[in-house]
Amino acid sequence: MARTQLHLEHLLRRGGFGASPGELAALGDMSMSQGISHLVNYEDCPGDVDSKIGLPSFVSVTARGAFSANTLIEDARQRWLFRMIHSERPLQEKMALFWHNHFATAYSKLAGTVGAVQGTKMLALVEGQLPGPRGQLELFRAFALGSFRDLLIEVAKDPAMLVWLDGRLNTRQRPQENFGREIMELFTVGLGNYVEEDVYAAARVFSGWNLRLVNRGVDVENYYEFQYIPNNHDATAKTFTFPIYANGSPTIPARAAADGMQDGIDFITALATHPATAARIARKLWSFFVTDAFDPDPDFVRGAASIYLTNQTRMEPVVRYVLQSRWFQNPGNWFSRYSWPVEFAVRAVKEVGYTGFSVDNMRAPLAAMGQVLFEPPDVNGWELGKGWFSTGAMLARMNFASQIAANQRFNLASAAVEGKDSPEKLVAFFLARLSAAPFDDGPMDELHAYLRAGGAWTGSTAQLQTKAAGLSRLIVGSAEYQLV
Repeated sequence: MARTQLHLEHLLRRGGFGASPGELAALGDMSMSQGISHLVNYEDCPGDVDSKIGLPSFVSVTARGAFSANTLIEDARQRWLFRMIHSERPLQEKMALFWHNHFATAYSKLAGTVGAVQGTKMLALVEGQLPGPRGQLELFRAFALGSFRDLLIEVAKDPAMLVWLDGRLNTRQRPQENFGREIMELFTVGLGNYVEEDVYAAARVFSGWNLRLVNRGVDVENYYEFQYIPNNHDATAKTFTFPIYANGSPTIPARAAADGMQDGIDFITALATHPATAARIARKLWSFFVTDAFDPDPDFVRGAASIYLTNQTRMEPVVRYVLQSRWFQNPGNWFSRYSWPVEFAVRAVKEVGYTGFSVDNMRAPLAAMGQVLFEPPDVNGWELGKGWFSTGAMLARMNFASQIAANQRFNLASAAVEGKDSPEKLVAFFLARLSAAPFDDGPMDELHAYLRAGGAWTGSTAQLQTKAAGLSRLIVGSAEYQLV
């Protein structure tokens, strides 16, 4: 099996979660430009992936009673992993993961505050399946490539965020500064572009952006929703150290409390359209899509930031720019980004195979690798890049490689018949199927030696059943496979 689609493999590793052999074959001889359009224009692709859960030709889920991804967080994690593996809109899921880390919100605090069922609904509810507003993840999917300004407004009203950063407690008598601080420090302009007085002013801007429980008497029917309470809003003027309005004014004027939500909208608009926000998002997209091995090229940052601002903070043209850029398409930058645990595990499942495998068996290994979906460690999100790798985390990756290879050993042996003639052909077959970075001569010799160990190579069925799974384990557990 010759690897003739290296550009598409790169595109799907970065813009999605890799590709199964069948998915790659379905793309045929698409050019990079065609592949980018296919990824970015995902609204043209079916969005019914949830309806495939439980069907025999897809990866399995494990239910403990009725499968309920809207109310049980472990089932919500399984549903998201299922979507990462099977969605025909991989860029939508990839951007949802990007926003999940950008607006890092942890289930544990939510569940400790409002209970397990409501905490899960806040993060994962598919709107219309149960009473209540859509969960935060559904918000990220809906705005994956939409207006960042509009997403920021929705996040400020999001029940999960109102619990996570204590906005539900923000009143004019006792302004709560958590969200006001983080919307500047982490979500938009970043450190160095505001001062402590701005934090206090921001807290007053969002006073009255609170939460209420709609109680229907049964926990799964109850829900929390955003509520603006005029009596809780500080209606006086708020002045910042940076411009809020196009005329350069730094002051949000005093207005009637009934109209006080406009304070927050004006403030968010100013932050979303600030040049520092544009540059910060550009840098994060560089690390997410291009490389985290070195700092972004200033020309890239200027280009991405300019497109962001001239397109009214819409992310679709920005992401298209990134994927079309010479930096993204440069083969020298391929395999130059450390894979997040979920990227590694999902890609392994897609490339090795999943017949008879349950995504539930991914959850514990992912935790050992350092990533639990819906549970970032703090408001900063996960430590990315080399931060993913420790002795224990790498051992967990190697153990998962062994687990998935053993689970798929019969399927791997059947597929490996194509390369049975020699160890060299079998290694070439698996290196074409499993999109690892190129192996140097030394590691390549070790793969050949593994196949020759234990006796002469014959390519027999028994030999393939042992060696195909073992070779897959070695490749997926290798250093070369940890890069995307």
